[in-house]
Amino acid sequence: MLTPGDRRAGIVAGRETEAGVGAAGGRWARSARAVGVVAALGVGLAACSAAPAPAEPAEQRVEVFTWWASGSEKLALDALVRVFAEQHPQTRFVDAAVAGGAGSAAKDVLASRLANDDPPDTFQVHGGAELAEHVAAGRLTDLEDLFADLDLAADLPDAVLDAVSVDGVPYAVPSNLHRANVLWANPQVLADAGLDPAAGYATFDDWLAALATVQASGRTPLAVASTWTQVHLLEQVLLARLGPDGYTGLWDGGTDPGSLEVTAALADFARLIGYTNDDRDALDWQDAAQRVADGQAAFTVMGDWAFPVLESAGEHPTWRPVPGTAGTFDLVVDAFTLPVGAPNPQTAEQWLRTVASTDAQVVFANAKGGLPATTAASTSDLGTYQREAHFAFRADAVVPSLAHGSAIGPAELAALTSAVGTFTRGEASVAQLQAALVEAAGG
Repeated sequence: MLTPGDRRAGIVAGRETEAGVGAAGGRWARSARAVGVVAALGVGLAACSAAPAPAEPAEQRVEVFTWWASGSEKLALDALVRVFAEQHPQTRFVDAAVAGGAGSAAKDVLASRLANDDPPDTFQVHGGAELAEHVAAGRLTDLEDLFADLDLAADLPDAVLDAVSVDGVPYAVPSNLHRANVLWANPQVLADAGLDPAAGYATFDDWLAALATVQASGRTPLAVASTWTQVHLLEQVLLARLGPDGYTGLWDGGTDPGSLEVTAALADFARLIGYTNDDRDALDWQDAAQRVADGQAAFTVMGDWAFPVLESAGEHPTWRPVPGTAGTFDLVVDAFTLPVGAPNPQTAEQWLRTVASTDAQVVFANAKGGLPATTAASTSDLGTYQREAHFAFRADAVVPSLAHGSAIGPAELAALTSAVGTFTRGEASVAQLQAALVEAAGG
């Protein structure tokens, strides 16, 4: 673990200026001097220098790039921005959010900007392999001084600190963390199908039986959306069938992705897809969650960022770990960086300091459905779901998310996502999907 060092002075170049930026210059003194005499007219001619207009004060601004562009995620970002405005009223927040596909559209835009030496002041990133790729490409400034100045490492759990560090050096400030392996259900739909809404589904097979019962009742058993949500579902099947060690082994070389156990898990994934809505590719995750809230579907599998969507619909969904994953916390870490060449590194540091603050972490977590990344937050300040998730995070085995960039790099994830889409459209076999998984896991 990174231990705070001696560099408590902080990033001098990034210090917030409490008084703002003052007007430059002032007035030039007026001067007048007789410069000549026109002898024929006997008239003295005085020359005066013109006074230039006062210089305008430079505007302080911070451009923040995220994929929290709509719905509950945008509301959560707005809550975070309000805290920033209270802490740094002299700096204007510039929202550079790009919507779509769990950040896939935003990441394409960001990649183009970085390739053209046009970085934002700070950008959102997932901890783990996604962050590590940016570091390997030389795109990020390390944050050792900032972490030392805030004593931030002391307030982060090991798994979170590891996710935002590369080779022990921090490169991002975590804003929150999420649990990806959550099963959300509409209790009324379950009751209408003759199922016990409080049932826990001790095994994955118990859940498969419940899905068949819902299907027989005429409702959609499992709502899913576009391809990335299908990868998210595949992730949960692999975790349920292989266990935390076997699942993590896929990414660190401890598990053979070509094994018969993985083949069986992929066959289970195919069974699950058979219980989902036919129009899945036309939806995003919010739409799938809304179908559960509206009573059109019984279940959806999504990270706990779905909680605000379900709650805002006036419903009180039930939640539990995805069957077969109890005792495991599938971790997603959102964080913010300081890009190399950021136009406004001082205001970027202001943003990072706000993100790291306990007040901002609590406000953001409650609005977004996740947990504060810092251990300095009190559980008494958290909502009911967040308190439960808090204790699960500290007790459970923690594993990295596949679908959200923690377990494998962006290129590998993109290739696997494409293969999953081909498979769920019925255009590839289990063997072909497994070959793609073997390639994504490192061959």
